[in-house]
Amino acid sequence: MRRQTATCGVAPAGSSRSLRLDPLSLPVRFDAHDPRADGHVRQIELHRERVVLRRAVRGMQMAINVRVSDFTGVALRGNDEAQALVLVHRDPSLSVPLLVGADGDELTEAWAIWSELFALPQLDEGARKP
Repeated sequence: MRRQTATCGVAPAGSSRSLRLDPLSLPVRFDAHDPRADGHVRQIELHRERVVLRRAVRGMQMAINVRVSDFTGVALRGNDEAQALVLVHRDPSLSVPLLVGADGDELTEAWAIWSELFALPQLDEGARKP
């Protein structure tokens, strides 16, 4: 199995790094912010057919395996200053960031690629289209 390691997922305060996953290089494992998890971090493993979310809450380790087909779509979220693509689940705590802090053309292209890859609709959740 070929693995991609995200160059980041949880950027430290003041960091200019942004999340940029390559949809054509799955599976990928990365860390993301989770306010309910110990250390405010969860680990995400993203495959074409499933997503595995791992975190610890009050010392209890847990892993949640979710089929990609259980997600509602790929959303474009944000405003003029910051935009992101998110794999959206009806339970917001299971949603997964895919791309953060990209320019408009890159966001538009990635939005279409992620949507097609997962066979999920593109959702516009109030973001200003690039």
